[in-house]
Amino acid sequence: MIPYFDRQQIRQALPYQELISALAEQFCQPIQAPQRHVHTISEQPISTLLLMPVWQEGGKAGVKLVTVAPENTAAPSVHAIFILLDARTGVPLALMDGEELTLRRTAAASALASSYLSRPDSRTLLMVGTGTLIPALAAAHTVTRVFRQVQVWGRDEKKAHQCAMNIRNNPDFPSDVEVIVATDLANAAGQADVISCATTSRAPIIQGNWLKPGTHLDLVGGFRPDMREVDDTAVGRSRIAVDTYSGALSEAGDLTQPMKNGIIGRGNILAELSELCAGKKIPTSIPGLDITLFKSVGTAIEDLCAAELVWNQCPAQQTE
Repeated sequence: MIPYFDRQQIRQALPYQELISALAEQFCQPIQAPQRHVHTISEQPISTLLLMPVWQEGGKAGVKLVTVAPENTAAPSVHAIFILLDARTGVPLALMDGEELTLRRTAAASALASSYLSRPDSRTLLMVGTGTLIPALAAAHTVTRVFRQVQVWGRDEKKAHQCAMNIRNNPDFPSDVEVIVATDLANAAGQADVISCATTSRAPIIQGNWLKPGTHLDLVGGFRPDMREVDDTAVGRSRIAVDTYSGALSEAGDLTQPMKNGIIGRGNILAELSELCAGKKIPTSIPGLDITLFKSVGTAIEDLCAAELVWNQCPAQQTE
């Protein structure tokens, strides 16, 4: 029987400190993660299947299967599962809840990037959005920077208050950090040292002229070319890093749209996460570029890292 790791088991096996450290090591390894496959598997109602393969020769391999059915009413619109394999033999080793795995590895990757890009003295974190990823991101960011305050902004203030409560109640979040709801986004953005956005907006939410020098932007939500979380001014002021060049240049509207508008070129993207982990430094004295920006669209490298960590920390369930 192939073991199955549920949400709770994955949560317990992936404390953020350990996951962030594991990702830093994994991004320095020779791992193959081809571009994700996207297939429409139903037209009426619309349903999409995403396949994300990844492998390390002689080690582990895996594939994440995600289905997106936005018209679902009696069931969640997104389902995901990760299959862990032995790359040498092809033998399936485990099935894992893909949603929790994705949640935690996404948050950990953002915190890892922040450790390279944000100011070490960052104290105020602004969370933009009210979805399930926001509490995870807030908790992960507190691992790599000592924040004193987290502000939460959402279009729906009631949802923002609920999200703030979810952050406070998250066992991964430190109890001594203040969490408040921001009602004036421009003011909150101007005060923030780090701004983490996890929305599905198609129009920019954060305006570049709001931001003070030294701000770090963590853009997680937009995963299609038609999505934007920050405007051209913000992008034009930024020293930019991405999780992967291939993913960002094909899927990230926050970068592809400014490139089409002539605001930035390919040369403005200074590093991908593997290069940062390997020691590449982002220049700090480029004229006119006084903020940093990390754009994440997700990569299966992160999935495999998290899945291996779960597998290695739960030997009782292993069948090798």
